[in-house]
Amino acid sequence: MAHLPPVDTFDYIVFGGTGDLTMRKLLPALYHRYRDGQIPDDSRIIGTARSPLSRADYQQRAHAALTEHVQPDALDDATVQRFLNMVHYVSLNGAEAGSDWPALKALLDGVPATRIRVYYLATSPALYGQICENLNTQGLVTGQSRVVLEKPIGTDLASAEAINDSVGRHFHENQIFRIDHYLGKETVQNLIALRFANPVFERLWSCDAIEYVQITAAETVGVEGRGAYYDRSGALRDMIQNHLLQVLCLVAMDPPVSLDADSVRNEKLKVLHALRPIPADDVAIYTARGQYMRGTIGDKTVGSYLEDLGEGVTSETETFVALKVNISTWRWGNVPFYLRSGKRMAEKSSEIVIQFKSAPWSIFANRPEPNRLIIRIQPDEGVMLSVATKDPTPTDSLALRQADINIEFEKAFNVRYPDAYERLLLDVVRGDPILFIRRDEVAAAWRWIDPIEQGWRENKAPLEPYAAGTWGPEGARNLLSQSGHLWHEDMKK
Repeated sequence: MAHLPPVDTFDYIVFGGTGDLTMRKLLPALYHRYRDGQIPDDSRIIGTARSPLSRADYQQRAHAALTEHVQPDALDDATVQRFLNMVHYVSLNGAEAGSDWPALKALLDGVPATRIRVYYLATSPALYGQICENLNTQGLVTGQSRVVLEKPIGTDLASAEAINDSVGRHFHENQIFRIDHYLGKETVQNLIALRFANPVFERLWSCDAIEYVQITAAETVGVEGRGAYYDRSGALRDMIQNHLLQVLCLVAMDPPVSLDADSVRNEKLKVLHALRPIPADDVAIYTARGQYMRGTIGDKTVGSYLEDLGEGVTSETETFVALKVNISTWRWGNVPFYLRSGKRMAEKSSEIVIQFKSAPWSIFANRPEPNRLIIRIQPDEGVMLSVATKDPTPTDSLALRQADINIEFEKAFNVRYPDAYERLLLDVVRGDPILFIRRDEVAAAWRWIDPIEQGWRENKAPLEPYAAGTWGPEGARNLLSQSGHLWHEDMKK
């Protein structure tokens, strides 16, 4: 295993320390980094929440979380115990000025003020401003403090700006880390390497050679226990506004002058500014939305979205969205970008499909299919390039057959691919913002999304039903068929 340099000693204070995100993602991610030698033993992880737990109680919960969410071969008793020794707990309501702040101050005042402090807000975004104000009032914001904001940052441009203003009153922009775990995925980061380290791709990476691009994030799960949150959000806000627009930016951006964080984020921002607007009156032309009904996933019958929400509930919230997006730049001309995300889909799959143009003329009797590059984000992270080759079947002619050059990263490099949070959590400690979202990116994304939401509220595009276990409503296929295109799974039929 390559040597992984340790970060400086830190305190990680997690507001929402008993929540699902902390137990399922944050604690396992920090454990893996500790196990690999990147976290010093004198660092501390301090969970805070309203629950009246003792430190021993919280350590017990943390132990249970590791047992459930970390692979057994990565757990050994000695390492787990040393990790749990770093774990502390304070019963505290971060949004209330009169809560038990002295208990948290006592923990933090016992170490040098130069120690790195990370405040991770795994709470409702509506509480971000009040938590930050209380931290500042209590004198807990130091020059070495950072604050991590979980998405979504608001529900529209106005609310996002209000949240950013409230946090920005107490933390400088370079102390604010807006996290999007998609940017922590190795395959998403690998887009930068794939494009800019391989001239063979970058010189073809434009409207001259590419016919269209698809970006898909499909899930087989329903809303599970997140119904109350999801029904206020929907697929457009939950997935497109942050995750898929960020992936689109990495696919479409021009080469940055360096890997400096602002150089990369400046190029991403240019893409967001170049997105051709979809006015409310045009949502029926460029968007499709749907809501899952009863259906079959694998061999299991699953209920509809309304059944998952609860008996007697009605909702117009979309669980599926597809968009046809154009980018008004010379590089991309009229290349359509198709974005799609949904729940209760046929397969769990996140991928980018780069469809290259057909040859203008062919010398072969059976015309070769165009090349296609597929970048698999999850599962089975990797890259696959389809190419035309001679059919090895004995024939009297030079017939062609498609073959795939397939690279599975985990097998190729013989390493465990880390969870996205593992990289991001320690990047905050390092103070490296390259994989985090700058405030102007958040504003630009919402500015583009808001008219679509407006058109849907005015019912200018239908909410179509689709059966669970399928690839979404018919309207999604119609978005592509207008231009003679197919979604990737339709190509497989």
